[in-house]
Amino acid sequence: MITSMTGFGRGVASQNSIQVTVEIKTLNSRYLDITCRLPASIEDRELALKELVQQCLERGKVTVSVNVEKHESGVPDITFSPDLVKSYKDMLEEMKTISGVSGDVELKDIMQFEDLFIRRTEDPETLDEIWMLTRQAAETALDMTNRMRQKEGNQLKKELRKQVKGISEQLESVIELARERAPEAKRRLQNRLDALLADESISPERLEQEVAILVDKMDIQEEVIRLESHLEFFIETLESSDAAGRRLNFLCQEINRELNTIGAKANESEISHLIVFAKEKLEQIREQVQNIE
Repeated sequence: MITSMTGFGRGVASQNSIQVTVEIKTLNSRYLDITCRLPASIEDRELALKELVQQCLERGKVTVSVNVEKHESGVPDITFSPDLVKSYKDMLEEMKTISGVSGDVELKDIMQFEDLFIRRTEDPETLDEIWMLTRQAAETALDMTNRMRQKEGNQLKKELRKQVKGISEQLESVIELARERAPEAKRRLQNRLDALLADESISPERLEQEVAILVDKMDIQEEVIRLESHLEFFIETLESSDAAGRRLNFLCQEINRELNTIGAKANESEISHLIVFAKEKLEQIREQVQNIE
């Protein structure tokens, strides 16, 4: 199945007073590149989350964002350090005595020190609950992401089949033109052979080599057969259940190689124009293949 590497998914899971939202965004990449943005409470679960993503995605630049919200529970998420409060109060009292400043130390004076406040440590049961909800939300987000990638992949497949068909049509025209020009090509070959035979300085071995080179330069049948085979395999790969991006990219290189050789051998302006049109379609295929997993 053809799957795009571009997608987005969002999953939400909640229980008791905790709600976890996971968003997944995927873009093109040669390899699977996963970046996780996690709250501090589950930073130690990053590897487990990446393994979950790897089970569902094979290629792409993946960004996983996790947000944890807690509803009203009557307990603030932060607390303070009693020891630091006392130490800062004593320090301020001492500073007032030394400086001769009058007045009492007030709470607002102590609260100027930011390190008084610390985030409350989650208990193990709450951490396990947050991770369980994160997994549930991530699985939902991954499922949505894959469905979006598959939907876009189906559109890509239709467009790719259309472009491959366009190359096949250009190739059919090339074959027809080459067949029509066969007598002329044969005549040119005969003239060249006559010229070589008239040159007494050429040895039989050299003559045989020259003839082989001339015949090879004018015969495009081998390249046509290979190109037809590549195009057929390209269509078969589009229907494969495996991840096809790398294979399709390799086939694009092989198709381009055969088109270049046919264009060089044909030595006909009309055939060259057909090859240019075919390569334009191949360039469109290349751009689209870059987005396939």
